[in-house]
Amino acid sequence: MDIKKNKNGTTVDLVVSGRLDTTTAPQLEAVIKEMSQGSKIMNLDLSGIEYMSSTGLRDILLAHKIMGGNGGKLVIKKPSDFVMQVLEATSMDKLLNIEK
Repeated sequence: MDIKKNKNGTTVDLVVSGRLDTTTAPQLEAVIKEMSQGSKIMNLDLSGIEYMSSTGLRDILLAHKIMGGNGGKLVIKKPSDFVMQVLEATSMDKLLNIEK
């Protein structure tokens, strides 16, 4: 998994690609916790995710919870077809802000 990160003021952009699973999810969790400090908007670009397990879904929910707790928001940008299938199957597409 590869994570590109950029912070501009109170906006964070994370571009994640590869596999988001049990072995890589802890890496994303650490980046989410680090980059959410002082942020109001976190854009999570998942267009390059080819596979996501339930641990990846947990990371997305963690980001949603952290950003909401900060008075901010999480935006899922361009989810891959696989990610969108997982979000729809779990009804998370109704909870999250998703920009296709």
